[in-house]
Amino acid sequence: VQLQASGGGLVQTGGSLRLSCVVSGGTSSTYAMGWARHNLGMQREVIAAINWSGSATYYTDSVKGRFFISRDDAKNTVYLQMSSLKPEDTAVYYCAADLRRTVVAGPGYDYWGQGTLVTVSS
Repeated sequence: VQLQASGGGLVQTGGSLRLSCVVSGGTSSTYAMGWARHNLGMQREVIAAINWSGSATYYTDSVKGRFFISRDDAKNTVYLQMSSLKPEDTAVYYCAADLRRTVVAGPGYDYWGQGTLVTVSS
């Protein structure tokens, strides 16, 4: 399975962006999905996750109330809506898929896509 993330870019503090992740070579409904980010000097961190059916989600504390993960399996796509962006949200964002189908809050996903860079200017 391949994961293609897009939607990153430059945004001002307080702005919004929506990231998309298209799943190919498989059916997205087979997988739990997640978004992680990686800042320089820090480990890659899973910040949002959703189970295979969309009935359960996870958010790390730093993004709760600002980011929203969703999925549209008819389009084989998972989204991350990011609002009230802060400079500390600047990172490369990755999408990931896991066959376990439950919410996966840790880094042990089966598949990872390439990253998309989000830069938040102050």
